[in-house]
Amino acid sequence: MNDLSPIEERELVRLCLAEDPDAVQSFVRRFQNLVFGVCVRILGHRHDAEDVTQEVFLRAFRSLAGFDSTRAIQPWLLTIAVNRCRTHLGLRKTRPCSIDYSDETMDTRPPDHDSDLAEELQRAIETLREDYRVCFVLFHDQQLSLPEISAIIGSPVGTIKTWLHRARKQLAVYLLERGVAPVYSHELH
Repeated sequence: MNDLSPIEERELVRLCLAEDPDAVQSFVRRFQNLVFGVCVRILGHRHDAEDVTQEVFLRAFRSLAGFDSTRAIQPWLLTIAVNRCRTHLGLRKTRPCSIDYSDETMDTRPPDHDSDLAEELQRAIETLREDYRVCFVLFHDQQLSLPEISAIIGSPVGTIKTWLHRARKQLAVYLLERGVAPVYSHELH
């Protein structure tokens, strides 16, 4: 999490623009877990998330000169991360299938008793439509407000609310079908 004051953020940006290697390393260390966490949840694959995280930082450093220092860095970086993830997902649809299907295919077997709920939830998140997935990750993982998500995605707050509602409903159905969630009939209507 970012614990820098606005003044410290501006100074970090200034030092990065001056190509201070310590500042660049500090910038990456400070934000890499945030960016990687968002990327891995949206993309669902660690390797893809690592690649996209690198792209995010490269793009951020190239764009840092135009960064509005009156804004916070975190939402700006998250906007870059979400956009890079969306681009990557779009490219994933057009690339040839991987030879190693074990990493690319979803496990349709029911979970055994030792199955980890976090793994099941990640599988469920991967089934969500891209917009739903992005909203869900930003709201639940990053604990961003609806207006913050709206600013990052560029969609109205009402749309974000709708997408979150649909994402939750779809996740509940998926987890119920996988035998991971208890049945609450009133939640699915």
